[in-house]
Amino acid sequence: MIDFSQIDKTIHEKGRLSIMTLLASRVEPWPFQDLKAELDMSDGNLITHLRTLEKAGFIAGEKFTGDGRPQTLYTLNKEGRKAFEQYLSILAQILDLGK
Repeated sequence: MIDFSQIDKTIHEKGRLSIMTLLASRVEPWPFQDLKAELDMSDGNLITHLRTLEKAGFIAGEKFTGDGRPQTLYTLNKEGRKAFEQYLSILAQILDLGK
């Protein structure tokens, strides 16, 4: 039987699941502006979700300054990837049970 209590509530929220999915989709870091454009989120909404994921230890943000505007790049860290894979595994179990 599926242990539904193992569903990570931090990841399960739609905005955070979207962010985790994008970050897991490629090795290179995602600039804040690219995440914002891809997810069609406001700055405040995206920042709130990113902070929640950083606080959970799932992602890391690194600020870069240069000639242009400062930029923050986000990556999924090792703990975040493990949590995301576990989350997907539980979803796969749910899908299999529902067939």
